[in-house]
Amino acid sequence: MRRREQLQTERKEALGDPVRGVETPFLKSFDSVGGSTVSLNAFTTTSTDGTEITTNALLNHFVKPSELEAAIEHSRILAEPIQALKRDKVDPAAEAKERRKYEESHARASAAIARIISLANAGQKDKTRANIKRCIETFGRHKTDGVLKPRPATSHALSVDPSTLPAKTPRAGPDTGSSEVQIAIMTAKIRVLADQLAAPRGKRDKVNKRNLRLMVHKRQKLLKYLRKKERGSDRWQNLVTTLGLTEGTWKGEISL
Repeated sequence: MRRREQLQTERKEALGDPVRGVETPFLKSFDSVGGSTVSLNAFTTTSTDGTEITTNALLNHFVKPSELEAAIEHSRILAEPIQALKRDKVDPAAEAKERRKYEESHARASAAIARIISLANAGQKDKTRANIKRCIETFGRHKTDGVLKPRPATSHALSVDPSTLPAKTPRAGPDTGSSEVQIAIMTAKIRVLADQLAAPRGKRDKVNKRNLRLMVHKRQKLLKYLRKKERGSDRWQNLVTTLGLTEGTWKGEISL
């Protein structure tokens, strides 16, 4: 047993941690979902009626910031007190009191909605879902094709006349199936499982230990495939640099 632990330690020192790799800013952002679990005050803006609305943070329950802003504005209009047509019989003090009561009620309701949809109060499942969305937007080819250069074409590919090749089917929606996106999604899930198993309660969690082992080996297979296909390209360098993936994550035999 000690010999096995010694070999694992030597492998980590030589190739890097096969589970966590190297800590990078993007990996750290998984813990706060890109800052969305920080206090809402850092991600709010003030609308025309003085209501603070979340704009830059990811929201829970599949809510978009524009939808939140429209819903709050609609509720403000519906609950706004109706002014009397005959102004000569209106008590200004009572009207002002009713107006203040309405504004306080609207502010409390807006704050309650903000707490409900904030990822700061969400469970790990919702946070992982938001991180998956971030991985798709960061590594998806619908975003990176116009920025990253592909691997240089081989001599065989250069000898083929492009006009004889069939037309490529246009991409329908965001890229969720490419190797880069799947590797990034598995890295986010691996980080969550590794943190759970590192806690005192996770030392006897054999089910998640097996799930972690399966996920690490599945990621290793995808990394080997992508390395063979995109080795030396900007796409490969961007992936391993952003996710902190070392040789230990894809090279040799991984034993956990």
